[in-house]
Amino acid sequence: TVSSASRLRPFHHAPVLFPFPSLAPPLPEPSRLPLRMADAKAEAARQAQVPQSSQEEEEDWKEAEGDVEVADRSTSNGGGAGEGITDRPIRVYADGIYDLFHFGHARSLEQAKKSFPNAYLLVGCCNDELTHQYKGRTVMTEDERYESLRHCKWVDEVIPDAPWVVTEEFLNKHNIDFVAHDSLPYHDASGASNDVYEFVKKLGKFKETKRTEGISTSDIIMRIVKDYNEYVMRNLARGYSRNDLGVSYVKVCNINMML
Repeated sequence: TVSSASRLRPFHHAPVLFPFPSLAPPLPEPSRLPLRMADAKAEAARQAQVPQSSQEEEEDWKEAEGDVEVADRSTSNGGGAGEGITDRPIRVYADGIYDLFHFGHARSLEQAKKSFPNAYLLVGCCNDELTHQYKGRTVMTEDERYESLRHCKWVDEVIPDAPWVVTEEFLNKHNIDFVAHDSLPYHDASGASNDVYEFVKKLGKFKETKRTEGISTSDIIMRIVKDYNEYVMRNLARGYSRNDLGVSYVKVCNINMML
């Protein structure tokens, strides 16, 4: 009869002896798993210390900004030539007329400024004489247009009396690395329909920006012309004289009859 004490006593198996040690199963290695985890952590730390290329850093920076498109670096849009400049800000040049300065202008300058993480943005603005000769009359004077640009937060430096066509001499004078503008062709003064940025594009120093749809200086002027009569009466009511507005008494009477 088996006693109750013997029932409670644990039963131990006798160790199994293998006559051939080479056939015995491997003993468990308790330290193997922790070592593997340590190796994985060390490898992750090593990869984290590998520096990104300047191209990767630029793309990460642009994506973090969120509001500027990341261009395909394999295109001819600058060609990544600025990657070798690391000891100073990259000098980016944008130019235009900037009449009735609006948010479409500001957005294009923002894109130019953000084309590189460390860009220094120079903005050239043509004077009245050059603009009236090749493009037409402006609403704002050259000084007003220069001052509007100086109050844009993306602009680091304004270059008055900018040339109509960017030349190598101008690039060298201002140490310009890239020229930023939209991709539409703009004709030079030769009358041969040559693109004013053709020279810069051939050098691989052109950075394309995107235009903002629905807003332009021409659009703003069109809105005023379309509602001309209402704006005349509006300004007369605000204290402007007929002489200030360049309208006759008969014209004012006709406008009153039409409204």
